[in-house]
Amino acid sequence: MTTDSARWQRYWDEHAGDYDRQMTAWDRRLFGDSRTWAVSRARGDVLEVAVGTGLNLPLYPEGTRLTGIDISSGMLDRARDRAAQLGRDVTLRHAGAERLPSPDASFDTVVCTFGLCAIPDHDAALGEMARVLRPGGRLILVDHVAGSSRVVRLLQRLLETVTVRQAGEHFLRRPFELLAGHGFDVVERERFKAGLVERLVATAGPVTSP
Repeated sequence: MTTDSARWQRYWDEHAGDYDRQMTAWDRRLFGDSRTWAVSRARGDVLEVAVGTGLNLPLYPEGTRLTGIDISSGMLDRARDRAAQLGRDVTLRHAGAERLPSPDASFDTVVCTFGLCAIPDHDAALGEMARVLRPGGRLILVDHVAGSSRVVRLLQRLLETVTVRQAGEHFLRRPFELLAGHGFDVVERERFKAGLVERLVATAGPVTSP
């Protein structure tokens, strides 16, 4: 683990206690119904990348077989408590998104909501999501991305001078532009709030050897 990665992991561990309150406020002000939108599209064996404190857990349909990974032990502890309170059988693992601890073609759906922005190598993470999806499986992403206007992007760049060092959180990423390179076909996509929020569904192609 690099010095930066260790610092970011400590940051999320330390903020696990107030994460729900902060994210609930952002959901209300900016992200809207994006969590419900994402989870309603999940099917079968599901991997949630950057599961955090498990805010999405109550939203998954009955019968979903769910695995979640996160780099923060503090977040995972809260996710385990939430799963227990809900009576949900969830497999939770401490792992980074760039090296998922699952064999090829293990899942029908991969979900990542507001997590790709803080994964150090998000391109590698998308490659891993492609690897663990079965052919035709769904990738469901929701995140804040580079805005539509130059002024908004300038403000985001200024924010990144603080947030990237502090928490590894980026505001100018555009994961949509990387998906084709990993064999994904985007079938559903929308942006709103001046282009700041993007949510999409993509299907995975067959697993191919490098």
